Parts: sequence; structure tokens; C-alpha cells
Amino acid sequence: MEGVLSGFAVIAIVIAVGYGLGRRGTLGEQGIDVLTRLAFTVAGPALLFTTLAKADLSVLFSSRLLVTALSTAAVAGTFTAIGVLRRWGAGRTTIGALCSGYVNSGNLGIPIAAYVLGDASLVAPVLLFQVVLVTPIALTILDLSGTGEKGSPWQRLLTPLRNPIALGSLSGVVVSAAGLRVPGPVLDPLTLIGNMSVPAALLTFGMSLHGGAAPGRGRDRQLVLLSVALKSLGQPAVAWALARGVFGLHGAPLLDVVVTSALPAAQNLFTYASRYRVAESLARESILLSTVVSVPVLVGVAAVLG
Repeated sequence: MEGVLSGFAVIAIVIAVGYGLGRRGTLGEQGIDVLTRLAFTVAGPALLFTTLAKADLSVLFSSRLLVTALSTAAVAGTFTAIGVLRRWGAGRTTIGALCSGYVNSGNLGIPIAAYVLGDASLVAPVLLFQVVLVTPIALTILDLSGTGEKGSPWQRLLTPLRNPIALGSLSGVVVSAAGLRVPGPVLDPLTLIGNMSVPAALLTFGMSLHGGAAPGRGRDRQLVLLSVALKSLGQPAVAWALARGVFGLHGAPLLDVVVTSALPAAQNLFTYASRYRVAESLARESILLSTVVSVPVLVGVAAVLG
């Protein structure tokens, strides 16, 4: 229980600082844009490269990861299907689908895994799955849709290689898969730059809350409530059903996959929405509301399955 509370406390404090900066106008009118570009084009790619370059890719091949992948596909697919039927548009539907299944495995998942599950490395498969597969696919869709990509078919094919987040992730995977060791003089500056990513994303999110509508009451109310319901209730329920009924997991492994699936939507999704100027209110409200709802959900899961 301590891990859940401490993880949320750290995030809440940094977001509150961001809110204070936004309210006072400390960083000026362009503060959110500058921090967003910093996180998306510099710090985020550096963090993903340094993380994946040292990662053990073998953790991608496990029953726990299959549960995560299938539960993510189930909730994101549900949102996407409804978005297509309701004609919400490719950009809004993509952001909503991400908010429905992309968990906060980094700055919240790590402390919760460490204190609740007893092993911070248990979030590694989820982290790798999201940055290696989900993020490049989603950002490629955003690149090719709402931003009006007009290049040739060859340029469209190379879209993922022009996206900083996807390029950082794929470069890290290549280094890890090849068994290469990045020299300290190269890795250390990248690590230092990458350490700005999470604080920048949290501060940006906090700044965006100033003057924004209460979550679930804006023009994207239906989309927000749907994504939060899928993220906070649907994904952990699907993960539990798959882990227990299909893969026969019990005890600690069952608790692991359900807890990681019950994590709220990740704050960096707002960075993506801001970067592409699409569904920013949807991302902001979904992240905030799913974070609030996830507290009792995680406590309940830990109490029942722990």
C-alpha cells in the first residue's frame, strides 16, 4: 500500500509545481510549447535510447507480456472501433485509444512495482512493449493523419525514422539486440539529458491544468469517460481474465499483471497530443481522471490478490 501512495505523491507534487508555474505565468505564453518540444524531440528520445540500449530484450517473450499485449489490444481496439463508428477522426481516436491502454509504467509503475510487487523490474516487459511497439505505431498514425503528411509513398514509409521518439526507441533496441556497449562519454550525457523527460512531461501536464475544464465535463466528455472506464476498469478486468483463465497464472504472477494493467494512463500521452495539436483536452482529462480513479482500484487489487 505504501508503494501506491508514495508513487502518486511524487507525481502529484511535480504536477502541482507545474500548475503553480502555469498560474503565475512564470515560463511565459510559450512555456508549454517549449517544454513539450524539449520532452518530445530531445529528452524523451534520449531517455528511451539509454533505457532500451541496456535492456534485456528477452523479457519481451513471456506469458505476462502476452497478457499485457492482449489486454492493451482489447481496450484500445474497443475504443478504436467505437471511434470509427462515431467518426471521431483518426487523431482523436488514436489519442483516446492510447489513453485507454497505455499505462504509466515509468515514473509511477516503477515505484509501485518496487513497493507493492517487491521487484521494480516487473514493469520492464510493459515498458519495452509500449516503447518498442505501441509508441512507434501510434505516432506513425498521428504523423500520417492529422498533421497532413503530404510526401511520396517512400517518404511515408520512412515516417517512423523521422519521428524522434520512435527513432530513439528503435536505436536503443538495435544496440541492445546487437550486444553493443555504449561508451561512457556517449551514454552519460544522453542519460543526463534523458533525466529531463519525466519532469518536463509532468510540469507540462501541470501547467496545462490551469484554466482547463474539470475532467469529464468538457466537450470531449464521452471520449474521456469511455477511455477512463476502459483504462481503469476494463484493462485490469481483461488482464485478470486472460491471466487466470487462459494462461493459468496464480498468486504473485497474477497480481503482477493485474497491478501493471491497473496503472493509469501515462503523462507522456499529453506530450504526444500537444506535439500533434490533437485531442489535447481529451489526453489531459483522461490522464488526470484515470490517475484519480486508479488509486482505489490499485488498493483494491492489492488487497484482493495480494
